[in-house]
Order: sequence, then C-alpha cells, then structure tokens
Amino acid sequence: MALSPTRAADTTAANPQYAIEVRGLKKTYKGEKGEPDKEALKGIDLLIPRGSIFGLLGPNGAGKSTCINILAGLVRKTAGTARIWGFDIDRNPRNAKVSIGIVPQEIYFDAFFTPREMMELQAGLYGVPPEERRTEEILAAVHLLDKADAYSRTLSGGMKRRLLVAKAMVHNPPILVLDEPTAGVDVELRQQLWDYVRELNARGVTIVLTTHYLEEAEELCDEIAIINHGEVVAAEPTRKLLSRVDEKVVVVEFREPLAGPMPDLAPFRVAPRDDRTIAVSYAPGSGDVMAILDRLRAAGLEIADVTTEQSDLEDIFLQLTRKA
Repeated sequence: MALSPTRAADTTAANPQYAIEVRGLKKTYKGEKGEPDKEALKGIDLLIPRGSIFGLLGPNGAGKSTCINILAGLVRKTAGTARIWGFDIDRNPRNAKVSIGIVPQEIYFDAFFTPREMMELQAGLYGVPPEERRTEEILAAVHLLDKADAYSRTLSGGMKRRLLVAKAMVHNPPILVLDEPTAGVDVELRQQLWDYVRELNARGVTIVLTTHYLEEAEELCDEIAIINHGEVVAAEPTRKLLSRVDEKVVVVEFREPLAGPMPDLAPFRVAPRDDRTIAVSYAPGSGDVMAILDRLRAAGLEIADVTTEQSDLEDIFLQLTRKA
C-alpha cells in the first residue's frame, strides 16, 4: 500500500540545495579521571543531495552514530555547522527536527503499548492534528495493520524494526535516517523494508542509510560516504567510488594439480584457491593479466582457464579503512 502525500512539515518553503549539509562538524567527549579527551568527529563535511539514497558507512566506533545523534538533537556538537532541509540545527532547531525522521539502531518502546497507540502518541508529540494523522495508512504500508492492536511485546524482531520506521514517518518528514535498520531481520522482511524505502525515495523522500551489509549499500545508494576514526575518507557517487579500487584479481586454473612451490610472481600477491587454482592480486600500475600469464607459462605451468573478479564495495571499504 502506497502512502499518499499529505500534510508535510512546514519545511518545503526552504527549498534547499542539500537535504543535509554538514561542515566542519566536530565532537569531543571529555576524558574521565585523567584520561585524554576523545575526538569522535574531527571536522567532517557531508553534503547529502535532496531525493538521494545516501550511504553513511564506517567501522564500529568510526563516528557514524555520533553524527546522526547530533542531527537528531540528542548530542551537542563541539564545533561546526549542520543544516537539515535548509534549517540550521542551532538557529532553527524546531524546524530542523520536524524535517527529519530517525530510525534508531536500538529497538526500544513500551512493551504494553500497541502499535496504534505508539503511532498516535508519536504524532501528538510532533503536533500532527488528529484529523491529519495517517496511523492506519502507515501501518498498512509497513505490513503491520493486522498487528495494530497487539501489545508490542508480542511482535517479532522484524515487526519491531518496521514499527520503528512507521514511527519515524508519522510527521511526513522529507528526510528519513535509517541506522542499521536490517540488523537481525530475516531476508524476506529485509526485502520488504527495502521495497518500502525505494517507494518512499521515489516519492521524493531523502534516505540516509547506515549499514554493515555492504552489498545493501552498493545496491541501494546513489552516493556513499565512508567515515573512519572521525574523518570522512571518501564521499562520492557509488559508481565512482567502485572505480577507485587499486587492486585487481585474476583467477588462474591449471590443467594439472600444482606440485612443489609456486614460481616467484613478485610484485604480485598469490593466494591458492585449491590444488589447481590460484588467485593473483595486482595493482593496475604494476602489470597486466598477460604479464602474469606469461610468467606462469615460462614456469612450465599449463593454463586451463582464466577469469577476473570484479571488485565490490567491500574491497573499497577495506582498502580505505586500512589505509586510514
């Protein structure tokens, strides 16, 4: 069931170039008992285009949640500026908060509230008049209408995740932030959630996604930023980011099992796959596939098959975070 565009927050007049604009954002946590202060964010810049699905990736402790919590108004920044739908979070905190819906990583709500009661309460907190609330419409969209009057403690983990998404949408925000939304969700429910996210994005909602499932980010996101140790180490369109890989892999299968040590292929890196197959990794500037094959033939090895492996977002992610 598709949601119809109804009353949105009074934010469309801002008509910003970016859905979220972060410049020089810093957060320093005070050290305890003589310990040094911890710099969670070291002056990051993020420009998230309107109408995009934007991936915010990074290892645990990189600063992703700190950034999201600052945007949500849960954490006070140390320095820098942040604008949500054109509204500065310091000068226009009310409009900024109404312009964004946050789906937190942690699952929490009162076990004795029903989904319908929670949706109505959330709508009231955002000042949505009773006649303009869309509780049943949103619950139907996330496949929870049949559970509208069940206690939340009886819901499965996947249902609770979808209920968090529904709560974030009660005030029809133009920006939706999903912090690890599919953690612990089975494959079918994950696909349903992403179908709904795509539907929202097609109607103009800007989606900001953090996830540890890199294949999801690669499939869904128009642009991706990678944060590591409080710094942005990459921020660009997904296709451009994937083209940055500085290592390629060629898989060589031999006609006979390998006997004895492998010939020296330096500066290439060789990893055996089985007794007849090896994977050779090389930087594009250090040689090409033909040079590798020539050296294997010169060593008396008869080649049966050759394939190349395409790099994915996981390769890029590991390369960038390891370098940092």
